[in-house]
Amino acid sequence: MKVIVDDKIPFIREALAGIADEVVYLPGREFTPEVVKEADALVVRTRTRCDRQLLEGSRVKFIATATIGFDHIDTNYCREAGIAWCNAPGCNSASVEQYVESALLLLERLRGRQLQGMTLGVVGVGNVGSKVAAMARRQGMKVLLNDLPRQEAEGEENFCPLARLAEECDVISFHVPLNRGGRFNTFHLADEAFFDSLKRKPVIINTSRGEVVATEPLLEALKEGKVSEAIIDVWENEPDISLELLDKVFLGTPHIAGYAADGKANATRMALDALCRHFGIRASYTIEPPAPACTTIVARSYADACLQMYDPRRDCEALRAHPEQFEYLRGNYPLRRERGAYKVLIEE
Repeated sequence: MKVIVDDKIPFIREALAGIADEVVYLPGREFTPEVVKEADALVVRTRTRCDRQLLEGSRVKFIATATIGFDHIDTNYCREAGIAWCNAPGCNSASVEQYVESALLLLERLRGRQLQGMTLGVVGVGNVGSKVAAMARRQGMKVLLNDLPRQEAEGEENFCPLARLAEECDVISFHVPLNRGGRFNTFHLADEAFFDSLKRKPVIINTSRGEVVATEPLLEALKEGKVSEAIIDVWENEPDISLELLDKVFLGTPHIAGYAADGKANATRMALDALCRHFGIRASYTIEPPAPACTTIVARSYADACLQMYDPRRDCEALRAHPEQFEYLRGNYPLRRERGAYKVLIEE
């Protein structure tokens, strides 16, 4: 069996060596029809577009993407061609929760925005959005939920229309997949009309997909004061992002909100498990991220402890210093661990 793998997927080499006869590692943007022609399986990230142009005429029968999102996979073509695929739902949900919490705590510390009593709108209440909502409630925030597919399936009781979030929320955080068209379209979900409808000059957070929030309308909303702050991890036209938007946001990071090593390990494990199931392979492997340099956090408060574990300012500073290195900053992201890797001691 021949497998071609994105060379930025961590913790995979030793495990896959015992599964496949031949493994080729390449940057995600270097997967070409010639390269994949003789492959049986691909293990990819979002940088590889898996469609007819790439796959037609190949012997590929299975694609695993080590990501939550799968809009880079042409699922209709895969169905026609008999190519099975899988993603890794929920793999990095705790990592994104950590990112959003640290960002909110910085807003409180640096901008004086008292989180307790504020209203957070969560757009998209799947694995990630649910964790973000629970975290916000622990911070004393009121939470409004918007999720049209879930509302249709479960009823309206626990969900609100986007218009209500625009009227009542102090913070609006996007956690939806990218759907280009259809009944549940999310492409440019936050567009000019959305920003014009905002009533409370909210903070906008986007850790979903760059195309969910339209760049130019967000820039205008920031300039006109319709949006007080923006926290942007995902961008339209990555890696060629808007430098003007990067300059204006409170925090701008290179698509790394879910990049804690724990989430990456989960995604790699889920991809390999699915690969083995598909091909009927029995294999034994362990995928664990390395321990942090210091496993004990001593802090004066919960907020201090969170920011010691992860402070997104360092990622923002790195991107602002070298925006042309967007892909490098993603692909060579330093070790970051979720809170479960630490023992936390709060000083009295």
